[in-house]
Amino acid sequence: MKQVPTKISPPLSIGQRIIAFNKGLQYTGSLPEGFAVLNPYLDNPETLEVMTAFYNRFYHDEAPRKFIIGINPSRHGAGVTGVPFTDTKHLESDCGIRMQSARTHEVSSVFVYDMIAQYGGVEAFYKDYYINSPFPLAIVRRNAQGNWLNANYYDDSELFTLTREYMIETLKKHIALGLDTQKVYVLGKKNATFLEKLNKEASLFEKMVVLEHPRYIEQYKSKEKQLYIDKFITLLKT
Repeated sequence: MKQVPTKISPPLSIGQRIIAFNKGLQYTGSLPEGFAVLNPYLDNPETLEVMTAFYNRFYHDEAPRKFIIGINPSRHGAGVTGVPFTDTKHLESDCGIRMQSARTHEVSSVFVYDMIAQYGGVEAFYKDYYINSPFPLAIVRRNAQGNWLNANYYDDSELFTLTREYMIETLKKHIALGLDTQKVYVLGKKNATFLEKLNKEASLFEKMVVLEHPRYIEQYKSKEKQLYIDKFITLLKT
């Protein structure tokens, strides 16, 4: 009897693994009263399309990336595009991917893409780095007027407690995509304080390099922006 040769599927690119990870994202845990989680991949079908196009374009290989860790997506950045620190303006102007159903501007995205341009451009930067967060979905909080505003996972002690286990598991899934854990880069000093707690519990990363958060730089240190861009690039390239 003739034996039929077994077909061996080619390994998935890191981009394909990221896309599958994003498609499977959900948070089913509890939240404190007044908080909610937004999942852009469920809220807008085009988010899936542009996110898929982005990771197929810039991560279509098997090379490991270094990890830059944010806080959690904003409503106007990854909460719309599905790409961390990327609003629709920079998704189109820098990455060449147009989103038809939304037009957004996100402050942190301005610093990040100015820094990326000086790093060497999107091709060079995304060849080396992957950006995401311990809580990879947008968190919003209702204020006294009934409006929903951006919130951080560490803004409320109960929120951190309730999402802690989910964030540890999410960070492990990020690492499994193909990330270097010897040195990671953390955006925001307060973010780093809480990530230290998660890292102490789960032993995820060997060394954490703390950088200022892009939103802080744009809002409060705009006159010194070039100094911060130089600092980022120096630390990222060493």
